[in-house]
Amino acid sequence: MPSIESNQLLLAAAAAAEDKKAEEIRILALDPAESGLADYFLICNGTNDRQNLAISDEIELRLKREFGVYPNSVEGRRQAEWVLMDYVDFIVHVFSPEKRAFYGLERLRKSATTLSVDDINAEVKAQIAATRKTSAKKATKKAAKATKTTKVAKASAKKTAVKKAVTTPSARRVKKAAATKKPAAKSTRRP
Repeated sequence: MPSIESNQLLLAAAAAAEDKKAEEIRILALDPAESGLADYFLICNGTNDRQNLAISDEIELRLKREFGVYPNSVEGRRQAEWVLMDYVDFIVHVFSPEKRAFYGLERLRKSATTLSVDDINAEVKAQIAATRKTSAKKATKKAAKATKTTKVAKASAKKTAVKKAVTTPSARRVKKAAATKKPAAKSTRRP
């Protein structure tokens, strides 16, 4: 299952493509059994090479600015007919309309599930809610453990205080005197 951060990156990339008027934006959730490449493909197309460059530049800029993340590699920027940006957890494909129709990535990945931005938003919200629940449980356990530790520390402090009270210097002298005192010798005189 993709992490919250990778889903947020994917959503930001889709929003950046939409801001630059990319057409037919599709998100494919790849089948993990078939693809060791990535979790998602973000596929879109521009109307011309310049728009493809603008879309890929906006995606890269936004992910760098908002998350501090750079693509591992970028291919095809020079011709701009098919720009591929590898972000490890997802791969962005920005096509010209002709190249998209020719290669047909959606047809090649039949086992992939097409998702909408709303689907991924719902998944992110569910992941955040689950994380908050586990964090709340951990905080409750931590608080209970801290309370128990505090009780043990207070009991230990009381025992130490009692020991110190018994072993004050005057109490030590009395103990020492009692220990060194010899019992009185029986008198050998007879009445």
